[in-house]
Amino acid sequence: MNSAIKQNAILCVDDEPIILISLKQELKKKFGSKFSYETAVNGDEALEIIDELVVNGVDVILILSDWLMPGIKGDEFLIMVHKKYPTIQSILITGHADAKAVERVKKEAGTYTVLSKPWNPKELLEAVEICCAKY
Repeated sequence: MNSAIKQNAILCVDDEPIILISLKQELKKKFGSKFSYETAVNGDEALEIIDELVVNGVDVILILSDWLMPGIKGDEFLIMVHKKYPTIQSILITGHADAKAVERVKKEAGTYTVLSKPWNPKELLEAVEICCAKY
């Protein structure tokens, strides 16, 4: 009996499509086909994608999320995800997060780090590497 190889996914969430394209390109360039890369334009869509991936046997191991988005803000979204899926790690990428939101997301969602936009590609990829090291 052969066991299927478990696939791991990284989910990028941002309301700006150009940001999603950029993140996905940087991740693919660095990690190639080691992970699958999913994108969502807001927290609600991201929650649906996570649930769907989990049902299909894909482990979402990391979420890169914007903070200022229509609907659910990034900190609220990451806290919701953490409550439902405590093993999913997260990185918040933002141009506008307030200090309270940053502190809250680190404390309540276990977010690894908060990076500012425009992000430093080296910093971003190092943070992703640390979060995905055990995979």
